Amino acid sequence: MAARVVTLAFSGVEAVRVDCEVQIVGGESAFILVGLGDKAVGESRERVRAAFTGMGLALPYKRIVANLAPADLPKVGSHYDLPIALAIMAAMGIIPPDALEGWAAVGELALDARIT
Repeated sequence: MAARVVTLAFSGVEAVRVDCEVQIVGGESAFILVGLGDKAVGESRERVRAAFTGMGLALPYKRIVANLAPADLPKVGSHYDLPIALAIMAAMGIIPPDALEGWAAVGELALDARIT
C-alpha cells in the first residue's frame, strides 16, 4: 500500500497539486525518487535520510519508492523534502495515513530535521 501526501508544484504564478506517493517494498535496499524532478528534488533523498537520523529514526532496509505525480509536470526545488518524509513515515506506520488527509505539505528539511 502506498502512502500519499499532497504537495504543490509551481508553474509560473500558479500552484499545481502534486501527489507524493511512497511505497516501501522488499528487495535490495534503495531510495528511488521518480516524477520529473530537477537536481534539488533528487537531492531530497540525502536531506530526508539525514533528517531521519537527526530525529533518531532509521529508514527501513528495504526498497523505498517515492513518486511525484503527475509525472509529466516538471518539479523544481527543495520544498518536496517534507512531503516525502511525511509519506515515508506514513508508509512505515509512524504517522497514521489518515492524519495527512486534507493537508498540503511544503518545506525543505535541514539535516537535523528542522523545517526550513
